[in-house]
Amino acid sequence: LYIELYSYTEEPEFALNRDYFEEDFRSHARDRRWIELTVEEQRSYVMRLLDALEVTDRDKRLKVARAILYLAQGVFDDCDTEVDVLHWSRHNVFLLYDMGIFTALLELLSMEIDNNQACSSAVRKPAISLADSTELRVLLSIMYLIVETIRVQTEDDRPEWRASREVFKNELGSPLYNGEPFALLLFTMVTKFCSMNAPHFPMKKVLLLLWKTILFTVGGFQELQEMKVRGRERLNLPPLPEDSIKVVRAMRAASPPASAMELIEQQQQQKRGRRSRRPLVKQDSLDTYNERDPFKNDDARDEEEDPEDTDSGIEGEVDPLDRDVIIQPPPPPPPLRPPTERVNFPKGLPWAPKVREKDIEHFLETSRNKFIGFTLGNDTDTLVGLPRPIHESVKTLKQVSGEITASYRNMAGEEEVAETPTEMLYLGMLPNLSQYVIALLKLLLAAAPTSKAKTDSINILADVLPEEMPITVLQSMKLGIDVNRHKEIIVKAISALLLLLLKHFKLNHIYQFEIVSQHLVFANCIPLILKFFNQNIMSYISAKNSICVLDFPHCVVHEMPELTAESLEAGDSNQFCWRNLFSCINLLRILNKLTKWKHSRTMMLVVFKSAPILKRALKVKQAMMQLYVLKLLKIQTKYLGRQWRKSNMKTMSAIYQKVRHRLNDDWAYGNDIDARPWDFQAEECALRESIEKFNSRRYDRNKNGDFVPVDNCLQSVLGQRVELPEDFHYSYEMWLEREVFSQPIQWEGLLQNP
Repeated sequence: LYIELYSYTEEPEFALNRDYFEEDFRSHARDRRWIELTVEEQRSYVMRLLDALEVTDRDKRLKVARAILYLAQGVFDDCDTEVDVLHWSRHNVFLLYDMGIFTALLELLSMEIDNNQACSSAVRKPAISLADSTELRVLLSIMYLIVETIRVQTEDDRPEWRASREVFKNELGSPLYNGEPFALLLFTMVTKFCSMNAPHFPMKKVLLLLWKTILFTVGGFQELQEMKVRGRERLNLPPLPEDSIKVVRAMRAASPPASAMELIEQQQQQKRGRRSRRPLVKQDSLDTYNERDPFKNDDARDEEEDPEDTDSGIEGEVDPLDRDVIIQPPPPPPPLRPPTERVNFPKGLPWAPKVREKDIEHFLETSRNKFIGFTLGNDTDTLVGLPRPIHESVKTLKQVSGEITASYRNMAGEEEVAETPTEMLYLGMLPNLSQYVIALLKLLLAAAPTSKAKTDSINILADVLPEEMPITVLQSMKLGIDVNRHKEIIVKAISALLLLLLKHFKLNHIYQFEIVSQHLVFANCIPLILKFFNQNIMSYISAKNSICVLDFPHCVVHEMPELTAESLEAGDSNQFCWRNLFSCINLLRILNKLTKWKHSRTMMLVVFKSAPILKRALKVKQAMMQLYVLKLLKIQTKYLGRQWRKSNMKTMSAIYQKVRHRLNDDWAYGNDIDARPWDFQAEECALRESIEKFNSRRYDRNKNGDFVPVDNCLQSVLGQRVELPEDFHYSYEMWLEREVFSQPIQWEGLLQNP
């Protein structure tokens, strides 16, 4: 919950929070500890802190806020173990929420956002440090701890805690805070920071809180899967053929058998400490041991392949990434997986094949032109005149068709819109959606490891750089690790946030998904993600930008060992950085969602030469990451030419084994490519027109009376019933004489130019 919230440069502030709390707490309960008080006594003290938050003195408010933060952090000075800290943190957070602390903090946060004096002072400063965002960091830290602690459910939660969770969830997703959901306030902070108007905003904390808030209000991927199931039941659709989360978790990383030449080379590489294998080895054994990059030979004829990136995969005896694929970084896996935990994957392909309604229409159109000589448009039921095998083919296609075909009424007022958290979030984001997307991509670009520092780029290190720059080698190494870790966390938060928005908007309404996708595409999200992966991805996945002894709550419970340059350089004991793996998978999934079924965007992948970049990402032996890389390669294989397919047969084989099949999809052959011209502008303009019609129909009706269409038909206008006052007919002739006959009308004025 807490490890990534704090920077290592914030470590001295833990003791500061404790000191301010104890200074005030001694005057309230002498010679007693917080954990010794009754619940009523604790509530009484929190009420006292709540009253103190309303003082006008800024420094006093900050001291009180630090005392509250110490409570939310788990009164670690009274605890002996990390488990005790987490226990009291959870207890205190629910207590703080029940006493109304979150609402009070929200008012203070709004004041800090609107503090023009602080903003103008930060703009004029040549260098911004941690001290410029002290108040904001304290407030955001408390709010993050409240949101994340209440969001996470545990088995031993009390009934009143579960009730508080539902109430808080509804509050965050409803327009209760200044007429808009809480997430919109955080989006405003992001755009204000990226416009250079508030360079002191602590962006890492803002993005983490924004991500967790949306995750809490709309739900994670498991809740999304459950909503899909309920939605299909409501529409009387057949159930999903499989649970995609379970399928991917059971999938293993691709590891084709080694060739004879590879076996000879492996025997010559004894210096790597790996044992040689016999030529005939079961596929299971090849999946267990990560001894060589299975896709390396495919790169022999790729001219774009970088020489330094042609190394083999991560070295090691066992591949921990071959274990369960889960969304949150799990604890470090054991060195060997017990045989009882091995997943027995069913024989055959992992995914059930699918067919779109459009594919059935295209198949019937081709068949009718061939056998009958004319077509019937979108009619997929009439099979008169077609041979019997065509009947069987259509029957098979319809059996595997899993698409939802829904017709949306274009008449205003006939569409009922449920006020779900996702719907209210979209409605709040819609007016400034483009600004939000551009701001997030600016931050992603600034945090990407491949980005070079520019003078005009935004400074995302305002909440990590100390007031006094390091003067020793050890301090410089520590700050360097902290800066890299800071950037990795920002990438993680943004990638998770964008993926969450795309998935929920797509389930809520396809056009909500399309407008966010189009804003991302127009803001150059596709080349940005490709630029992110155009690095030594193995080094990024195995980066060790963390100092375990400085992580919270370890650093406040245990005695701090002496840090040395050697210990910092060695890093932690984890072989992989789960944070960076999580970010890479999210970015690949975003790229998949942007390009799926979009011919012009797929051609962008080809134009930007993404194939060698993506193939280097296949060296990471992790099933989920490989799956989404293979999906991106599959949609462009037909455009890469026969020679590419011929020299990358192992990749083609992996695509066949891992990626879902679409019947009638000629991805491996590339037929009729010239019949589909690449007109990016026309496709996107047509999509934008449909999106604008959707937004106008669903959200603009009865809101802008000035833009209501004018009825120019004389008969229609004269035929309308007009409500008149009861006494109007008594004064009608007088009104006619005064307003019509007595007024001189200059008809020639109509002929003159205005």
